[in-house]
Amino acid sequence: MTSTGSTAAVPSAPVVPSAAAVPAAPRWAVRAAHVTALLTLPTGVWRLFLAAGFLAGYTEAGYAAAGLPGWGRVYVVLLSAAGEVLALLALGLVRPWGVELPRRVPLVGGRRPAPGRVVAAAGACAVVLTLVWTPFAFWWLVPHPDLTATGATLIGFLYLPLAAWGPLLGALTLSYRRRHRAAAHPYEAAGPRHMR
Repeated sequence: MTSTGSTAAVPSAPVVPSAAAVPAAPRWAVRAAHVTALLTLPTGVWRLFLAAGFLAGYTEAGYAAAGLPGWGRVYVVLLSAAGEVLALLALGLVRPWGVELPRRVPLVGGRRPAPGRVVAAAGACAVVLTLVWTPFAFWWLVPHPDLTATGATLIGFLYLPLAAWGPLLGALTLSYRRRHRAAAHPYEAAGPRHMR
């Protein structure tokens, strides 16, 4: 007597295409990634001036109220460094090391990050950055009593580029997803003409 058994579907692991299989990033995405990496530079330099003891647009009372003498200096240096590192990660969405981590990287070198996780992380960052920095586009509509008039104008221009960070990262994330999807599903990417 033969039994007719049903085969249970085994969930497959996510497809992680090789670096060679992923199409190169379009020129606009490469340029956008480099612009994104530079967006935090103006505010980072300004914060370093604050850490060095310059008022950099603050009134004396405003500088003291911001807690910059003392541990506040350490905070602004760390904030500048963290912002720049985060902005530089956008390059991973257009460079080969975003597909396969360099072997020289300790613990994770040579591994290929799952594209779905990269897209989820980058997409979440894009949303958060958009929510955090978009209000700075309206900087001049809000009074800044701790700043001099010149300082408020200058700082507004230094922070204004950050309003583009989230949208640019979002566009780069979509481009990264599209390229990885094309590598994982070449028949879909090729379209009906490929099937002939």
